[in-house]
Amino acid sequence: MILVGNSRGGAKNLADHLMKPENDHVTVHELRGFASDDLHGALNETYAISRGTKCQKFLFSLSLNPPLQEHISTESFESAIDRVEGRLGLQDQPRAIVFHDKEGRRHAHVVWSRIDPETMTARRMDYSRQKMQDVARELYREHGWKMPEGFADRTKSDPRNYSLADWQQAKRHGKNPQDTIDAISDSWSISDSIGTFSHALKERGYYLARGDRRGFVAVDTDGEVHSIARKAGIKTKQVKERLGDPAKLPNVEQAKDAMAKDMSAMLSRLYNEQSSEAQAIKERHERDKAQMIEKQRKERQRLDIEREQRNQREQAERQERFRRGLLGLWDRITGEHKHISEQNRLETLAAQERDQRQRDNIVFEQLEQRRSIQSQAQSRHIEIKLQADELKADKERFIAMRKADVQGPVQVKTQGIQQPRPLSSKQPVERDQQKQGFIEEQKRDTSQGRDPTNKGPSLDR
Repeated sequence: MILVGNSRGGAKNLADHLMKPENDHVTVHELRGFASDDLHGALNETYAISRGTKCQKFLFSLSLNPPLQEHISTESFESAIDRVEGRLGLQDQPRAIVFHDKEGRRHAHVVWSRIDPETMTARRMDYSRQKMQDVARELYREHGWKMPEGFADRTKSDPRNYSLADWQQAKRHGKNPQDTIDAISDSWSISDSIGTFSHALKERGYYLARGDRRGFVAVDTDGEVHSIARKAGIKTKQVKERLGDPAKLPNVEQAKDAMAKDMSAMLSRLYNEQSSEAQAIKERHERDKAQMIEKQRKERQRLDIEREQRNQREQAERQERFRRGLLGLWDRITGEHKHISEQNRLETLAAQERDQRQRDNIVFEQLEQRRSIQSQAQSRHIEIKLQADELKADKERFIAMRKADVQGPVQVKTQGIQQPRPLSSKQPVERDQQKQGFIEEQKRDTSQGRDPTNKGPSLDR
């Protein structure tokens, strides 16, 4: 698991942070070496003791973040904490352990007092980061977890060593030439005038314009220019006879500008629709999450009450084993009282282990429930992000096309035209690769304790 720790002060702020309600569940698991029975009081004790020293950073705070999909028992957390405690030289120092459940993840926070109350000096924390890294690598190896990239080999964490796939952009493919032929041919066959022909072309994504040499041309939504006569398979004379004088039509640059203006308006509408959809999805996710958290909290409270009642019954039953009066005195003389005490002690320990396993099991079950809705939210977030990126790229292309038209006309040819990047959707394979890249990014964010869904979709206007 990833271990992040540092020396610090600010007892009250730290306690507020660890108990903040933004987490799904907060459990104060242990308060060792404190007189207070609550976290704020315990850390304030440490602050009061530190006032007798010159130490400003009298606390050492550690977070333990296990791999996302792993179910880590409380015992395993405690074992890792004890190991870190030994490496850092904080044995027997007062400490607090707090568990957080959030977004389908369970992680732990530990706070030690660095002040030794006997010597009134602070424990030294030399090379703490390196020591924690060593423990973290040991935990990954012992549990058989996949070690994060850059964790096992530091050189891989340098961005200059990224592979080409990390930076590669998805490519776009062109339209099928036959689609253009069919669109222009169909428009020609159902038209009897320049007005009906222009309308039919627009319905199919083409703008009728005046070409430089061939008279009538069609401009598609990629800015590509097509000869009407050649694509429709008819003579230029026939085109002029039906459509008349092309001088009244806009030239190619004007047609591109009109097309880009229309497409920009359409994309703005799509941006608005997608923004509303993204907000609705976020609100629905937050509502479902709040309902699940409330349900889980009530379930934990109910189970805690049931465990407490059961423990009281079992404790009463164990206490009934001791006989009273002369018989009790006889049991002490014969050693039976000692035998019963040992039996009760072992049964108490077994009951505590049983209760801890049950608590862990309910935590694991609830984490799976939480991860389920979190996974759905992340999947939808990825889809929205991909769509938003495509819309953004398309709109920027049309804006650039309009700027280019404003700067001045260019020589337009209907043959041998360099094809710009079309509007068509990405190839399935490349789209899947980009989607997989987003998924890997979400996993890295989650493994480092960050909430990936808080980034939000890219809906730049």
